[in-house]
Amino acid sequence: MTKRHVAVVGAGRMGQGIAAALAFGNVSVTVVDLRERGAAGPAYLAGVRSAIRAALHHKVILGLLPADRLDDVAAQVTVVGEIDAMGPMATADLVFEAVPEVADVKRGAFSWIEAMVAASVPIASTTSSFLVDDLAGHLAEPQRFLNAHWLNPADLMPLVEVSPGRATTPDTVQVTRDLLIAVGKTPVLCAASPGYIVPRLQTLVMNEAARMVEEGVASAADIDTAVRLGFGSRFAVLGLLEFIDWGGGDILFHASHYLRTELGERFAPAPLVEANMNSGRRGISDGAGFYEFDADTVDDYRAQRIADFARVLDALGRLGRHEEFATTD
Repeated sequence: MTKRHVAVVGAGRMGQGIAAALAFGNVSVTVVDLRERGAAGPAYLAGVRSAIRAALHHKVILGLLPADRLDDVAAQVTVVGEIDAMGPMATADLVFEAVPEVADVKRGAFSWIEAMVAASVPIASTTSSFLVDDLAGHLAEPQRFLNAHWLNPADLMPLVEVSPGRATTPDTVQVTRDLLIAVGKTPVLCAASPGYIVPRLQTLVMNEAARMVEEGVASAADIDTAVRLGFGSRFAVLGLLEFIDWGGGDILFHASHYLRTELGERFAPAPLVEANMNSGRRGISDGAGFYEFDADTVDDYRAQRIADFARVLDALGRLGRHEEFATTD
């Protein structure tokens, strides 16, 4: 099988993280810096190489990469300026655009990329600010374009939110998903909607946390402790919608109405939550909610989730072992 070669256009923090992730996944990578830097250019490119190598070295420290493999993995990354990019771009199987979140800068980058790569090569923007269809208008061939939103730090975070546009072909989506899976990432599909999935959810939660500090509900430190141990640890095992089914959509519905009365309209229950409750889809108790539950296997499902939850708490050092019952070697 021919070794894949991916171009990352944009040499900032996101581009560096993506390059490290791809190299770690055994993909040849060319990072292209499109900015004109004059005499400072060589030093900047050297700094980018050093930053990518440092990210890979961190994997050695974590025990994820053998120390004797560091040089070989780092050697899969080439960092060039625009003047030296023509050859590498011509052989790219896929391009990730990671230039600054400025419309004119992206427009120029897309024009340059399309002029450099073969007509069949998918082009994926890593934008967190622009909808895919808003950017697609800047490309002559929008059918090969989509958004692929990596989460920082890109070399460590497993999730990539893939957002196809109206013109994006299924093949473009498949090629991008296959590449991400091959390098160990987990792609999820998301419609062209502001905020994707994770940023939209975390924006609501972050603002609510700030409101609680402002209102004197709790200190920033206590809120963050509550999030780490009571919020994040649970949702690392049970997704938000799975958790609704786990506890019961009726609980969320009634809690939402109470908080709506006390704190405002932003806590109103989603219409789908009410619809599920009224149609007998409250979750595990009904055998259906956002998910379907088989009565013959639901006990095994519960036991597995509890075991997963215990492993998360154990990793945090919060499983709550009692000295009296602790085992010793």
